[in-house]
Amino acid sequence: MSDGTKKGFDWLKAAPWLYTLGLFAIWELAVRLFGIAPYVLPAPTVIFRAIVDYWPAIWKNSLQTLYTTTAGFLLAVVGGLALGLLVGWSRSIYAGLYPLMVGFNAIPKVAIVPILVIWFGIGTIPAVLTAFLIAFFPIVVNVATGLATIEPETEDVLRALGAKKMDIMLKVGIPRSMPYFFGSLKVAITLAFVGSVISETVASNSGLGQMMSAAQSQFNVPLVFAGLVMLAIEGIAMYALMAWIERRTTGWAHRGQGAM
Repeated sequence: MSDGTKKGFDWLKAAPWLYTLGLFAIWELAVRLFGIAPYVLPAPTVIFRAIVDYWPAIWKNSLQTLYTTTAGFLLAVVGGLALGLLVGWSRSIYAGLYPLMVGFNAIPKVAIVPILVIWFGIGTIPAVLTAFLIAFFPIVVNVATGLATIEPETEDVLRALGAKKMDIMLKVGIPRSMPYFFGSLKVAITLAFVGSVISETVASNSGLGQMMSAAQSQFNVPLVFAGLVMLAIEGIAMYALMAWIERRTTGWAHRGQGAM
């Protein structure tokens, strides 16, 4: 590998940090230049000061949100993979269930939270279930799509060679759907955070959503933005973890990654 390539690779690794620092610098400059009040748009320095001042509460609520999000996401992975395999197994099941899943996914999850509160009360369970419901659909769709898009010619050849439906599923269908599945995890984990925060904002005694809601009612805008920063950090970390898992498990399916 040449020196130019190494320098380019190092630049790519540093680019996210540089862009982030540049964004915060422009943000800070704009707030100071236009004299924007902290209760309208706090500067990054004010937000980071709020993180330091309220760190015990922020840390506690961040762990709660991470827990509910991870629990809901894991449920979505198990349930989405199972249902995706079932839907992709049969064209009749695919045709029958897919419109129902689309219709359910079109329902705003914030409208489901009050129902979950009636059933399970205020607390962790509604947040976990909301994260599960909102992260479930992308996984099902991607797994089912991976199975349903097997080329008919491939199936015909395998059947001519004596392969049964189960053989085609195990030898071709599931391996083919794995890149779709692991790719969907990156989308699902970010959506799971959305579900957790929605439920915590509406019906919870802890979590970043509840903390930001309480801070908003007190016009503590820096603390609200501090919660948003923590959500962004958690979301980026979990997204990076899913991307790493995707590269480690399905690198063969991505051009240029097999030799990494």
